[in-house]
Amino acid sequence: MNKNVQWKVLTSIAVLVIFAVVGIYPILASQRGITSPSWLMDKQLKLGLDLKGGVHLVLRVKTDDALRIETESEMERIREALRTASISVTSVTAPTPTEFRVEGVPSGQDAAFRQATSDALTNFDRNPSAGAYSFVMKPNVQAALREESVEQARQTIERRVNELGVAEPSIARQGDTGDQILVQLPGVSDVNRAKGVIQSTGLLELKIVEGGPAGTREELLVNGQLPEGMDVVPGVSDTSGAAGTTVYYLVRKVAAVRGTDLRNARPSQDQNNQPAVSFTLTPDGARKFGTTTEQNIGKQLAIIVDGRVQSAPTIQSRITTDGQITGSYTPQEVQNLSLILRSGALPASMDYLEERTIGPTLGADSIRSGVTASLVGLVLIIVFMLAYYKLSGVNAIVALLFNLIILLGLMAYIGAVMTLPGIAGFVLTMGIGVDSNVLIFERIKEELAANRGVRAAVNAGFGRVFLTLLDTHVAALISALFLIQFGTGPIRGFAYTLIIGLASNLFTSTFVSKTLFELALGRRQQVATLSI
Repeated sequence: MNKNVQWKVLTSIAVLVIFAVVGIYPILASQRGITSPSWLMDKQLKLGLDLKGGVHLVLRVKTDDALRIETESEMERIREALRTASISVTSVTAPTPTEFRVEGVPSGQDAAFRQATSDALTNFDRNPSAGAYSFVMKPNVQAALREESVEQARQTIERRVNELGVAEPSIARQGDTGDQILVQLPGVSDVNRAKGVIQSTGLLELKIVEGGPAGTREELLVNGQLPEGMDVVPGVSDTSGAAGTTVYYLVRKVAAVRGTDLRNARPSQDQNNQPAVSFTLTPDGARKFGTTTEQNIGKQLAIIVDGRVQSAPTIQSRITTDGQITGSYTPQEVQNLSLILRSGALPASMDYLEERTIGPTLGADSIRSGVTASLVGLVLIIVFMLAYYKLSGVNAIVALLFNLIILLGLMAYIGAVMTLPGIAGFVLTMGIGVDSNVLIFERIKEELAANRGVRAAVNAGFGRVFLTLLDTHVAALISALFLIQFGTGPIRGFAYTLIIGLASNLFTSTFVSKTLFELALGRRQQVATLSI
């Protein structure tokens, strides 16, 4: 064996061993309970939702909620500005998610009103109408807010799912309207917890209490009307003898601190050693919180999560950076609430459009069917290659096995997820691998028919077919890239498997297969015929 062939053989064996250790050994070790290094087991090939089981959800973001929040926030800011400027108006209302109206502006204060509301013109168009003004959100601002709300919802869900510890989740936008989010959680067993964490708005608000607690909402109204700039929020009484009773608080509509001012949230214990959630504010949030608490010492501070008062402690002194949410929580509820607050509030509520739970048994059946299909395909290929190409067929079979082992190893190494369509890509890779050998073998047969020597025919067969192989592989690669760009999760799984298979096949069909020919021919001094 000359040194060139020896080098190629050692390289082929080294590649085979490396990828077999990375791609196949962790699977066998996991099945048989063999203790192995964690860095190696972390590289174990991951299974997708359709093979491992889990949850498949499609949610629609109610983007009107995001527009309504922006409109009401601007409306309350204008209300506060009018109060500061001593401009009395009849009413300030928001009839639609994109519009608020100010009615009863005194004619003598019209100029002062325009000056006080000039800041609102950045995002709203101001339209006067006989002592009243309507502020309509600009179309470009509406479009931007809708887009931002969906993307923010996707990112928030992604952060929450990552903290849940789900391996290889898939969170992506889909749908023609752009307001749908696909969530796939492989291996999730506690479906209700996952759904609760994902869909919970997680909106934290700290508001000053102006009245209550009261047994009914009507007790807090004045002449049957809600006081201007106020809101009634339900909560749970924590007084002895009435635990769990719903009560109502009259709070200021403008929040002193929101969830966007939150820097961290973590599980803790209150003064009675009961589960609680402690939070820390950002510097800007701490400044606002300090000013509000300093001005309202002796009043209650309502800590509101998702529109419900969790606790309403009395402000004893100025508070800046830290606070605590207490209530009748279990340790698991504290963990969930901390996770939700840390990941940020959803910009809008969401609806479930589709929900599917795939059990691990169905996933096991899919794996069994996929493996069976792969084995049947492999056996048929082996029979065909041996029958048609005789001993040269052994060369193609060995190269094919190299290809499949390298494919599994590469997928495990880069963290790709094997799905049911991925198994289809796996089977297709076997066909592509054999197809490459067929092209090479047919070229070798043509060279032999032209009365060229065996070694010359083999070299010509590989040399002259290489560009053809490269061309076909690049064409298939372009198709796979388009599938990744425009396809959803399952289609992408197929495309990723196909791309990795194309790369490994080009290596095995040109390098490994030729090395096997050189190794077989190198042991014979005179080569008169080739079994092909």
